[in-house]
Amino acid sequence: MKKALVLCSLTLALTATGCSWWWDDSASTDEYNQLVTQAENEIKLANKTGFLWQNTEKFLKASKEAKAAADTASDRSTKRNELEKAMKLAKKALKEAQLAQEQAKNNANPVITYKK
Repeated sequence: MKKALVLCSLTLALTATGCSWWWDDSASTDEYNQLVTQAENEIKLANKTGFLWQNTEKFLKASKEAKAAADTASDRSTKRNELEKAMKLAKKALKEAQLAQEQAKNNANPVITYKK
């Protein structure tokens, strides 16, 4: 019984740590491409309202540079880190573009409130 338990736990430990190298590049790239497309569309909408924030396009540009670095990286670790950085920056650009649109909506009909 003890041998079976030790063997099972050893197998489980090796499986959990041994498979950490596996990472699906194509799924991550597809997710990134969808995120960038969505961010670009939101930036266009925010720009039409005239409320596009100053750094939003810079974040998207930095994201594309990080993605290019991920594509040219020779080792998996660097590739993964650069792609995660690219995803983070693209999400930041997307969020800023959405917030800029919200800001435009809020400023379309301003409400004056007086404090007592």
